[in-house]
Amino acid sequence: MNLGITYDLRDDYLQEGYGYEETAEFDSIGTIDGIDDALKSLGHTTVRVGNAKSLVSRLAAGETWDLVFNIAEGMYGVGREALVPALLDAYRIPYTFSDPLVLALTLHKGLTKTVIRSAGIPTADFAVVEDPGDLVKLDLPFPLFAKPVAEGTGKGINESSRVDTREQLSVLCTKLMHEFRQPVLVETYLPGREFTAGIVGTDSAASVIGVMEVLFRNNHEGEKIYSYHTKAHYEELIDYVIPEQHVVQSCSEVALHAWRALGCRDGGRVDIRMDSLGRPNFIEVNPLAGLNPVHSDLPIICRLRNIPYRELIAMILDSAIQRVNREKP
Repeated sequence: MNLGITYDLRDDYLQEGYGYEETAEFDSIGTIDGIDDALKSLGHTTVRVGNAKSLVSRLAAGETWDLVFNIAEGMYGVGREALVPALLDAYRIPYTFSDPLVLALTLHKGLTKTVIRSAGIPTADFAVVEDPGDLVKLDLPFPLFAKPVAEGTGKGINESSRVDTREQLSVLCTKLMHEFRQPVLVETYLPGREFTAGIVGTDSAASVIGVMEVLFRNNHEGEKIYSYHTKAHYEELIDYVIPEQHVVQSCSEVALHAWRALGCRDGGRVDIRMDSLGRPNFIEVNPLAGLNPVHSDLPIICRLRNIPYRELIAMILDSAIQRVNREKP
């Protein structure tokens, strides 16, 4: 097959003057090389298309591909992850991973949790704060946890994200709304163990390929929050392990139920944290999960399960191809 690869290269944006946290969700050249090499080793020809602007230029020039391996995150707005899939839909070019509806929905953590809760999946009670006046009406018991409603890679999350008083909450929400120019998700703090589940496939063909626990080492000081900082320095601060089988089973059930309820496709992750009674709760979903061969959570899960990176890419691609073939008239 002739495959296009769409992505946002982090170095390109850094050279334009954007900061490291602003570009945290974008990919390194190592990620693009890893995906490209894996696809070629599977017998496909590839074209590195690049970001949405590059895609627009290539489509306007008449270029096309049998399928696009899409990992483009987009730069602006709560619909940024949906932009490339929407363009490809307009040209009837199939692609990997979820469609524009799912990518727009799941980037907004509040709307995602609304769907999750309506599907009967356990998740912490929450509210979306759009302006300081919303804090007056907020009726959730402390401690609470607050984060930007539409960011990934732990952006906007740090040790101050857990708050115990209304004054702390007001200061934090005001700061986050100003810094990220978007609403804030406020939810009941879950004090238990934290996990992420890797999923491959779509609908009834979806399956959990592994669950790993996020464990903080003794050299980590302060609140144990899986933040942008800890993710960036995971090799010094974090251990990833496969938990007990009964925990894997309970987390897998929550993750798979959420994946199917949201309509996610081909591959990604569901993050889970336990409440005070040890029950797994949905935190959020990443239907466009990082695929760096070394540092991203989904490939790390695969390494823990002795699944080669090439096999992970093959499973994602096979899911997309089978799905596309089923959708043909």
